[in-house]
Amino acid sequence: MGEVAELLGASADTVRRLADAGKLRTKRTAAGQRVVDGAELARFLVANLAAPEADVVVAQSARNRFPGIVTRVVKDKVAAQVEIHAGPHRVVSLMTREAADELGLEPGMRAIAAVKATNVVIELPGSRKKSS
Repeated sequence: MGEVAELLGASADTVRRLADAGKLRTKRTAAGQRVVDGAELARFLVANLAAPEADVVVAQSARNRFPGIVTRVVKDKVAAQVEIHAGPHRVVSLMTREAADELGLEPGMRAIAAVKATNVVIELPGSRKKSS
């Protein structure tokens, strides 16, 4: 629930209240812990989060990283459009289809949008296993 809270930009208590109210579907592990499926979280984000209001910028960074969850992937023969919800933010990246295919991007996956200037680069959290 803590990981879901981080992705929503909310507290774990808020996530529990959403689950208790039936707004966010959860499952129980064998040990009794609540978990949220990535695709369910993507559905919830798309259905429930309005676009954030514009903020006044008081400081700016040359590079920003937004951990979130992939909510939409649209591919054609050459290009792909990938949408990530990161807390209250919706970040859209345009990339080659080859890049999206290599990353295996699909709704419900955790991903990080790294933003520099006008480019958005998608990263996957955690370490990648090397094949032998």
